[in-house]
Amino acid sequence: ALTSTALKKGGLHAADVATQYKYKNTLFDVKIDTESNISTTITFTEVLPSTKAIASFKVPDYNSGKLEVQYFHDHATLTAVAALKQNPLIDVTATLGTPTIAFGAEAGYDTASKTFTKYNAGISVTKPDACASIILGDKGDSIKASYLHHVDEAKRSAAVGEVYRKFSTNENTVTVGGLYAVDHLTTVKAKLNNHGKLGALIQHEVVPKSLVTVSGEIDTKALDKYPRFGLSLALKP
Repeated sequence: ALTSTALKKGGLHAADVATQYKYKNTLFDVKIDTESNISTTITFTEVLPSTKAIASFKVPDYNSGKLEVQYFHDHATLTAVAALKQNPLIDVTATLGTPTIAFGAEAGYDTASKTFTKYNAGISVTKPDACASIILGDKGDSIKASYLHHVDEAKRSAAVGEVYRKFSTNENTVTVGGLYAVDHLTTVKAKLNNHGKLGALIQHEVVPKSLVTVSGEIDTKALDKYPRFGLSLALKP
């Protein structure tokens, strides 16, 4: 398959060219952009049962190369990513669980400095009318617990609560909120935290898979400040 995308840059028209080629369990994807960069992605499927390997690199930026290995199981996933250079950064994520309860963890390791760049872990519990989660993040410096409960059987409305604590600054943030589905196309959400920040938004599906969102935020402890407003449009094919 060969595709091109027209771009207008500096008053001139240019084109990105991409091509794909598949041979047995290997997929080659090559793209040349308007600045003569060549991006190549090679995907190997079923190298081992339920395993996929993805190698990618860009020319002339040879340090951009990375290797990703993915393993998928009915109740577990494991992903490992390593940069293809002398002292790579290594990222590992793993999940384990069922549709009712799940555990997850991620870690990043810098082989040059021999230090962890990140490590986080979490657990979530999901029931037909509620879900709850606890996440230990920022390399153990923060913890966040959240809970959502559907008020009605049709799940048109829900109440939400969240508690966040950062240990290094001894900072606590408590947020309460809710959502209500006006109809199958329109949803209204609102939240308020203990710092006085009040936010609300209305989201409407103008056409299938395309959303327009109007949002606003105000500081109830500083009403002399102007409120913040936002407008976004998300289009999906």
